[in-house]
Amino acid sequence: MLGLDMTAARDELFTRLDALGIATQTVEHPPLFTVEQSKALRGEIPGAHTKSLFLKCKKDRLWLLVALESTQVNLKTLHQHIGSGRLSFASADMLHKILGVEPGSVTPFAIINDKQNQVCVILDEALLDFERLNFHPLVNTATTGISREGFMRFLDDSGHPATILPVEQQGNAGTDSVRLMH
Repeated sequence: MLGLDMTAARDELFTRLDALGIATQTVEHPPLFTVEQSKALRGEIPGAHTKSLFLKCKKDRLWLLVALESTQVNLKTLHQHIGSGRLSFASADMLHKILGVEPGSVTPFAIINDKQNQVCVILDEALLDFERLNFHPLVNTATTGISREGFMRFLDDSGHPATILPVEQQGNAGTDSVRLMH
């Protein structure tokens, strides 16, 4: 059941993934707020470790960028490659209102709460090289591993097909390609 504010909690996320037939593995840990903290505490969790950035442009168009934790993201040029105005980080209030999570818990799983499809998902192309992807399950006190195929199925089911972009190369003119995954 969704909470009073109609945002899904961790249990609802896992119920949805189970209903889609998507297997996951979750590891509990102390709260993590930065990539550095994640590296120190994750132990030997296999797969791609990620970071997620909740962004907006001046016209309040919203983007969720999901990349490898080591990916250099150039916000000064990214907007040119996704067809938006200049990008900045969305506010904590907007994060909570649209995705139902708090700062430090930004995750592509939060798309489950974007019922009005206000957020465009951008995936770093490098993520597709990994069979397993790791994300917070709506809270930063756990890490959930999911297969690449299962994750893409989750995005499609939520009505948020991902735009795939070689994020680290997006500052190099002429080398960029964007493809929409359905």
